[in-house]
Amino acid sequence: MLYAELVAAALADKRAGFARQEDAFGAALAQYRAALADLARAYPTRSALEARLAAQQEHGSIGARPTAAYDAWATGTGARRMPIAPFGQPFAHHEAARAWAERVIAGTTTVAVDGSQILPWRDVSIPVALVQTAIFANPHDPAQPYLKDARVAVLGPDDLTAVEVAGATELHVQLAAEELVNLRRFQLEVDTLIAWMDAWQPTPHTPPPVALLDGSLIVSFALRKESPLRAAYIGAVTRLLTASERTRVPLVAYIDTSIARDLVTMLRAAFPARNLPAERRIHDALLWGDALAWGDVSLPFLSARGDVLGEYGAQSGAVAFAYLRAAADRPPARLELPRWLVESDLYPHVLNVLRAELVAGNGYPYAIETADAVAVITTEDRARFYHLFQRFAADAGLPLTFSRKLLSKSRRR
Repeated sequence: MLYAELVAAALADKRAGFARQEDAFGAALAQYRAALADLARAYPTRSALEARLAAQQEHGSIGARPTAAYDAWATGTGARRMPIAPFGQPFAHHEAARAWAERVIAGTTTVAVDGSQILPWRDVSIPVALVQTAIFANPHDPAQPYLKDARVAVLGPDDLTAVEVAGATELHVQLAAEELVNLRRFQLEVDTLIAWMDAWQPTPHTPPPVALLDGSLIVSFALRKESPLRAAYIGAVTRLLTASERTRVPLVAYIDTSIARDLVTMLRAAFPARNLPAERRIHDALLWGDALAWGDVSLPFLSARGDVLGEYGAQSGAVAFAYLRAAADRPPARLELPRWLVESDLYPHVLNVLRAELVAGNGYPYAIETADAVAVITTEDRARFYHLFQRFAADAGLPLTFSRKLLSKSRRR
């Protein structure tokens, strides 16, 4: 049990420390926000900012670089000191927002993928796992049906031992198998989206579809993985970026809660004399404060964080990002997009399509939400899968056994 009175007393002892940390954090965040607001004054052109960043690059990562949109913003900021592109479409009520969303998105197909997995069961003698990917495509046309479909892959012993772990303990082997399942899920999501992009056929007078990915196009997490796994993640995401550019299907990776620090790093490089504090709790999404109203979006920047992107080959400088206020009571969401998209005439339309998705999903893209609902695997589904596998093993004459611990649990529950 939790001893609430003791916890309350321990928290009271820490009150002053918490207050000091919050004061220091608030002061540091104010310095970063001031630097962001001073960008246009200090660097009135894209080339001026690029020159400063190039000079600082030898000292480490510069985090981000400006795009062509920077010049138009910097020369016309007026009272707008933050690098923001306002939405400029207020709504009196939600019904008005929905009416606007329906007009904007009519005839534009949105497609999203998501996945689920069943990890290997340590209490069973035969290693087996499953990954499932769902796709949802909505043409936003009453004359055309929407698509809900799924792909399933079963992973057997050969699939789950593809990476050798020399001298590994049983736990390490299990973790390696789980890594392979997570990788296979990611690959299946990417492959599903690429197949849909390749099958899409453009037609006259019809806007291109907008593909939505729940997650990041910058797989920095892969740097912590073994070399074969890292290469596989990078290969998957670069194939997706290439497919978007080849098919000209706009791609938006949506990160609802981001702790990326690309702009934070860029500001430190752009204003070296200010000695901006190295406060790890400050990340890009916090920089905007109240400057972003609902639907407002930051200028797009190119990610130059200097880690995994160096292994993206031809796509190493091809990932842009922006921050969009999706809900009034939350920090803005991070959007990651192919560079070709933010430099094209399609970009404003794609942003409006995303805003329409947010209206339909009450602050979260409806297409991603629906794909997740189609892909999800419940506790009952897991039990059903193991029952199917048990029947399969019996029919195939496979020697399937269960641990004593599992049998004891099943008797007691």
